[in-house]
Amino acid sequence: MERISADVAVIGAGPAGLAAAVALAAAGASVALVGTAASDNRTTALLAASVTALDTLGVWQRCRGKAAPLKVMRIVDATRRLWRAPEVQFSCEEIGLEAFGWNVENADLVAALTETVRTTPAITWTTEDARAINVGADAVTVTTAGGKIAVAQLLVGADGRHSFTRTAAGIETDGWSYPQVAMAFNLRHTRPHGDTSTEFHTEHGPFTLVPLPGQRSGLVWVTEPDEARRVRALDDAALGAEIEQRSHSILGKITVEPGRGSFPLAIETARQFAVARVALIGEAAHALPPIGAQGFNLSVRDIATLAELVTDAKGHRRDPGGPEVIEGYDRARRADTTTRKFTVDLLNRSLLSNFLAVQGARGLALYMLDHIGPLRRALMREGVAPASVPRLMRGDRS
Repeated sequence: MERISADVAVIGAGPAGLAAAVALAAAGASVALVGTAASDNRTTALLAASVTALDTLGVWQRCRGKAAPLKVMRIVDATRRLWRAPEVQFSCEEIGLEAFGWNVENADLVAALTETVRTTPAITWTTEDARAINVGADAVTVTTAGGKIAVAQLLVGADGRHSFTRTAAGIETDGWSYPQVAMAFNLRHTRPHGDTSTEFHTEHGPFTLVPLPGQRSGLVWVTEPDEARRVRALDDAALGAEIEQRSHSILGKITVEPGRGSFPLAIETARQFAVARVALIGEAAHALPPIGAQGFNLSVRDIATLAELVTDAKGHRRDPGGPEVIEGYDRARRADTTTRKFTVDLLNRSLLSNFLAVQGARGLALYMLDHIGPLRRALMREGVAPASVPRLMRGDRS
């Protein structure tokens, strides 16, 4: 029976797990990665600080050529309500950035992360699923489906919203669902997108077009369940025509590429982000709606925070799974995630609300952002490169 000893074991080999393995190895830890790589047809909008982290880890240069810059972000009120918000545009040039971020297909991001993992000597990757977890006082033991055993001082759960790690650690979750479904498509179109992400706000949720290289874009379409069922039943030609109509033909004729994704909208967060040698990252810790690009970018903040704590522990010859790391990580990620969870919830509910007062407040907020330059610039800076981020997201891997 093969036995692997490491400082850290990471369960889950999706984007979050792969990135965590690379970051923790860069922190000076030996890493046992357990899980099979998986991808989908969705895209990920990486904000500037996340790109800095991936660049610092040597990942970004492997997929940079397959990503499209997000230079302009445009919000359009496409509702038919009495009080409609003004159109607002945010330009990266206004805050001195090359781009707010970059949009990349998940398949290309996973390929870049996989290549980095494969060429990092400190990482041992077992491409089998975890079947048993035992958390002891001094170590954590993970047994895989093929009978391999990984023993580590710290266990990182990066195994998604139905996390086996979270269950094994006895961590419960809180959350709520929305009467909405998100659908994801990749598109080809006849007009250039101009590196502009356009978000149409409708009564049932955002309809967001995000650039991909060339005359291609990713679409995240949030709507009510009955409408989602109708849309999913359309053939490619009818679906392309409907997307063109709903996007007011800003990208010309639409061709839908193979592969469609769909998932119900909900918020679910762990009650604890770390306990007794176990830390949760990514959707094992928090699952949020695709609003405000908080998905993988929030995961990168998890990873960078944990890597910083492990770096400090290793530098002072402390236990990387000890109380300082566990308590520090739980405290830091709880505060950040709670703030972002309620911000996303407020944004979503303000769009769904039929109360005139709420619609008016939302319209006024967008009007102020459109007309008050310092406020708009402050929001842009905080959104793409917050003042308080872990060292890795500032380009420092020490």
